[in-house]
Amino acid sequence: MPRLMEAAPLSAPGAEIGPRINIRDLTFPQLTAWMKAAGEPAFRAKQVFQWLYQRQVASFEEMANVSKALKAKLSLYFHLGEVEEAARAVSQDGSVKFVHQLADGELVESVLMPGERHITLCVSSQVGCAMKCDFCMTGKMGLTRNLTPGEIVQQVVNSWRTLEEGQFIRNIVFMGMGEPFHNYDNVMTALDILTDDLGFGFSNRRVTISTSGLVPAIRRYAAEGRKANLAISLNGVTDELRSQLMPVNKRWPLEKLLEACREFPLDTRHRITFEYILMKGTTDSLDHARKLVKLLHGLKAKVNLIPFNPGPGSPYKAPEITHCRAFQEVLLNKGLLATLRISRGQDIAGACGQLTTKEKEKRQLA
Repeated sequence: MPRLMEAAPLSAPGAEIGPRINIRDLTFPQLTAWMKAAGEPAFRAKQVFQWLYQRQVASFEEMANVSKALKAKLSLYFHLGEVEEAARAVSQDGSVKFVHQLADGELVESVLMPGERHITLCVSSQVGCAMKCDFCMTGKMGLTRNLTPGEIVQQVVNSWRTLEEGQFIRNIVFMGMGEPFHNYDNVMTALDILTDDLGFGFSNRRVTISTSGLVPAIRRYAAEGRKANLAISLNGVTDELRSQLMPVNKRWPLEKLLEACREFPLDTRHRITFEYILMKGTTDSLDHARKLVKLLHGLKAKVNLIPFNPGPGSPYKAPEITHCRAFQEVLLNKGLLATLRISRGQDIAGACGQLTTKEKEKRQLA
């Protein structure tokens, strides 16, 4: 964020001022440093940060206890995030898919999933994805660009504003469009903003970051002592099968990936989640289940089984639910914690692996 440094100290009146930056790109310590450089008391950063996230204001003018002079100063150097809701689809199961339009016209999607006791929001970290997983619609898009921290956080702000009085988002999952660890620095900055007590105040244990298996980033994440949950998209029990489904495996095969997972520091009560998509005739045999048990032996792991969510033109299909339960039973009988996730939002293409910005194509054809 070079403009943060350029703005300290503030330019004199009449001096040339560059393009404004998204104030939501700044963590609380960064905003505090900017306030100090701007000659403002430190408590102003606290006030502004709380307005941004605890009250989700749409303009600096809404910050009631902030002086007119500071509002003018903020407006000179910052904007509040040029991310707008472009479309919304509501599923029969209550899930809501949002299409967010970015300042450059690109589109990303997030999915709000209400549960019996809490609400989860699935956010995107990139426009498209470079991982090219064969079963994922986002992977078919290719990668356009990374999202900034502010663009990631704004998905939460936009979604939160749609909730009814008394409702709140409890869980954040980085499982939307993109590979979070491919946009590591911006995702970590967004994580700092989301978990700041003066911001949204999410517990790290209520945030999950899913990766396709970028081993150096997993090791970096571990070395930095990050506490948000780690999920690994596994989906294959042999290198041959996983490389066919997930090209990332050719660079970091199962041996290297699982070595990084075994060395990953975990608190006593926590485990690494391994996501495993069940594709009929491809990944769902009971022999695959037994190999999965053997593969994860000795790891503090839990497996999240996900029946495949179909997309246009995909050669893969989901197994029957009875077969999915039989696969799960093999894992449970061997002492491996395993849950079977019935995906939400399939009817609005909002389920795992289905996110893709078709809305942009519609606009171009209109």
